[in-house]
Amino acid sequence: MVEEMADPTLDSDEVNAFAFQVWNYKQGEMVSLMIHLGDRLGIYQALDGAGPLSSIELAERSGLSERWLREWLKGQAAAKLLEYRGDERFELSAVGAAVLADESESLAFAAGAFGGGFAPQVVEGLADAFRTGIGLNYDAQGAAAAHRTERMLGPWARLALVPKILPALEGVVNKLEAGAKVLDVGCGAGVAVFAMAKEYPGSRFEGYDLSHHAIERAREKAAEEGVENVAFFESRGEEVPADAGYDLVITFDCLHDMTRPDRVMQAIRAGVVEDGTWLIKEIKSHPDYEKNLRNPMLAMMYGFSVSSCMSSALSEEGGLGLGTLGLNPQLAREMTAKAGFSRFVEHDFGDPANLYYEVRP
Repeated sequence: MVEEMADPTLDSDEVNAFAFQVWNYKQGEMVSLMIHLGDRLGIYQALDGAGPLSSIELAERSGLSERWLREWLKGQAAAKLLEYRGDERFELSAVGAAVLADESESLAFAAGAFGGGFAPQVVEGLADAFRTGIGLNYDAQGAAAAHRTERMLGPWARLALVPKILPALEGVVNKLEAGAKVLDVGCGAGVAVFAMAKEYPGSRFEGYDLSHHAIERAREKAAEEGVENVAFFESRGEEVPADAGYDLVITFDCLHDMTRPDRVMQAIRAGVVEDGTWLIKEIKSHPDYEKNLRNPMLAMMYGFSVSSCMSSALSEEGGLGLGTLGLNPQLAREMTAKAGFSRFVEHDFGDPANLYYEVRP
């Protein structure tokens, strides 16, 4: 607390309240690290469905050090992520498990987004970007960035794309069942590609990404799982071949990260067949900042933008620099029309962070 004010005209209660707000963000940083450790070490999975546990019992289930678990458990209960049941016993609720433990079946799973913080060289690079105007591309953010993105996007790609989203698109499932040619631009580690490829083995799926780390991971996964109807290329979206004959193209949470999404849109238009479909997934946002202020996660979104999305979009001279919230529905409609597309349908599939656009020539 502030004992003595340097400026006597300031209200000490107001200063203390503001200081508390600032320190609360530091608390969030610390809790974020604890979430990362809980996810990384499988602690949440050990707690899932086990009922109230002591640190001794959790150590037996997890094989981890009891003393370290005891401190972690108390902090998690203080953060209201675990339920404290008295007598030094802690429980992960069913709701908590859906968000923190169940990566395979829960659309709400979020623990994979917590990567344990940024490497010092990334922070230094971001500071330098403020001086030069040139940001870091995804590979400059390290291999962890590709892994973190894969886990953040994974639940919706695995659990909603095939059963919910694709059937809502006009004629797409019929084409996939008959055997279609599909391209995922900005495919990352191939989460969406694998979800579709396994469901539609008669179709051919290709993935483009300029991240070496992401493409390497996708190729390793294809080999490990024996998925043969996929191919991954370390390529830019601008390099989609003209007249490639793609029946379906998808771009998931990536156009706003690209230095020149306008050129990528033109390349996709040239590469998709006349009765083809382009499915775009983008962050929910408004062109009006005051309307965006209604989003309780807005500060986090802008943090993502500076540290990752806008940084990537400004990683080359002449980049448009749209950033995380930069491709709102109005701008998406305008840019796709300018690229030569004539139909634009907006879908809201209940994804809390994203809208989906069904775009056709």
